[in-house]
Amino acid sequence: MSNGPVGETVLVTGGSGFVAAHLVRELLERGYRVRTTVRGTANAAKTGPLRTMGAHHPGRLEIFEADLLREGSFDEAMKGCAVVFHVASPFLMPEKIKDGRRDVVAPALLGTRNVLASVERTETVGRVVFTSTVGAIFGDYSDVLDMDDRILSEKYFNTTSTVENNPYHYAKTIAERAAWEAEAAQDRWRMVSVNPGLILGPSLTPASDSGSLFLLDELLKGYFCYGAPDFSFTTADVRDVALAHIAAAEHPEAHGRYIVAAQEMTSFHQMARILLGHHPRNLRLPRTALPHWPVRLLGPAFGLTQDYIRKHLGIRFHVDNTRSVTELGLTYRPIEETLVDHYRSWREQGRGRAGGVSGGSP
Repeated sequence: MSNGPVGETVLVTGGSGFVAAHLVRELLERGYRVRTTVRGTANAAKTGPLRTMGAHHPGRLEIFEADLLREGSFDEAMKGCAVVFHVASPFLMPEKIKDGRRDVVAPALLGTRNVLASVERTETVGRVVFTSTVGAIFGDYSDVLDMDDRILSEKYFNTTSTVENNPYHYAKTIAERAAWEAEAAQDRWRMVSVNPGLILGPSLTPASDSGSLFLLDELLKGYFCYGAPDFSFTTADVRDVALAHIAAAEHPEAHGRYIVAAQEMTSFHQMARILLGHHPRNLRLPRTALPHWPVRLLGPAFGLTQDYIRKHLGIRFHVDNTRSVTELGLTYRPIEETLVDHYRSWREQGRGRAGGVSGGSP
């Protein structure tokens, strides 16, 4: 697949998700014929934005119902596709996970196996672009301190997360490993993995329950108005993540894993300062950064274990995103643009109101 030939048919799994919706829109605008899957086609909140996209590109978007946990569920949607973008996988914050194996491990691992089993049965598929996360590279921030020069790079795999300790990172790690094993077992199709950081930016799907959106909700709703705890994040704009997926499909030489994240981490306090520069009267945003001691003292009352605090609080590291820039041709948006657009979208969709939708990656 090269340079997006007009009429090329591709599949995007989980089309109503935060990243997938942007990917679907970008593919349509580039002239692709797009098929996408959702868990239930009758869910108007989930499918409405997709149907609107389809109306703007008549005859080029088809929506299929598919279940990650049902074998053969993706066969029909995949027929005749040249590329499969496997994006569907739940990203839930720890406080949203009641049963790690049921809520995130099964959909990630079994879903990946079921999608790739459909790929095996679909001879037209030549490339799979797999949505992973930087969480498949490290479990806790302290893990990165043991990497070469304390820099995050694609050559590492997460070895510290478990179902009990960070089930989302564990789920994405074993799912990505399973995908690489499936690719190595045959020679017809090739896979590329996109490993983004915390995905921010405007949402096209108000009903998305992405953990990325949920995490920023906490900041924007004023949970930290008393002061921002010293937690930092690897960040990526959702639009850049979508472009990375397309570049991974269109560049024949693309291979292996690609970190998609800014070189420098961004803290809660930095996010707040950027947004206050545009919205100085917003009293929900923290004006100051919290010292470490109250976080250590009070964190457990807010669901943070001492182990988590020790392995994340105040820890920052650099990110090696060289491969995404030189091989995929990405030009990263400034974090200020991403945050301002994220906040605008958040307000327009009413996520800040009581009872609004809460909803992505580390």
